[in-house]
Amino acid sequence: MAAAGAPSSASMPTTAILGVSVHATDIGRATAAILDLAADTGPHLVFLRDVASLMLTVDSPSLRALHEKASLVLPDGWPLALAGRLDGHGKAVARIPGTDLVDAVCAAGLEIGLRHFLYGGKPGIAERMAANLRTRHPGLVIGGACTPPMRDIDSTYRLNAESLDELKQVRAAEPDIIWVGLSSPKQEFWMAQALPHLGHGVCIGVGAAFDFQSGARRRAPLWMRKHGLEWLHRLCSEPRRLWRRYLILAPRFAWRFTAERLWGRRT
Repeated sequence: MAAAGAPSSASMPTTAILGVSVHATDIGRATAAILDLAADTGPHLVFLRDVASLMLTVDSPSLRALHEKASLVLPDGWPLALAGRLDGHGKAVARIPGTDLVDAVCAAGLEIGLRHFLYGGKPGIAERMAANLRTRHPGLVIGGACTPPMRDIDSTYRLNAESLDELKQVRAAEPDIIWVGLSSPKQEFWMAQALPHLGHGVCIGVGAAFDFQSGARRRAPLWMRKHGLEWLHRLCSEPRRLWRRYLILAPRFAWRFTAERLWGRRT
């Protein structure tokens, strides 16, 4: 996992979950590390992993290779945070939902004039998200928003002329933070391709946070979030799209993680 740039991310401990390194941290320290990365001259990748996206990473050598290039890999999912605690990091590890991270970074970056760009979502979503963020964080600088057309993005994806034009728009806005709202693993593959064209900025994949921040979808009630049940709310809200994530990938994770921790082997 890349450690270039910021001392706070370079020194942050990690925990290995089914062979994938995830930073053992909470939202406060993750936010501080992201601000440090934004102050660096180069571009950086930040991934958020929940159980489903971690299992996709376990199954995909190309996606796993991208993790080695990321400056931060954050635990968006209570089982991943629990893994960090079981590894001895205690309550210093906590779930970091993408929606909450957006607000935390926006708030923390106000004093230093952090510039943001929104890339992703369905038509109109990024603009609504920008409007809501400006209302919630007066003085927030959002240099622009872009809604790309639907594309098939996987490990073989390469930027075309249209994509390069979009990146010119992003770069012209001179953002410190580029929030990317594509589904996983599309957003990770896109971010890796886009990174060399950015020059500067922290690309953070937050997926469904665009829908929640824009108001297109409602988050789970607070009590469900506090008890690790946000996944159930999402499954009930979007069963056709999310059934595989929660009914196939999640049980696979539970079995393999248990086998690894109890018997010291990966299945």
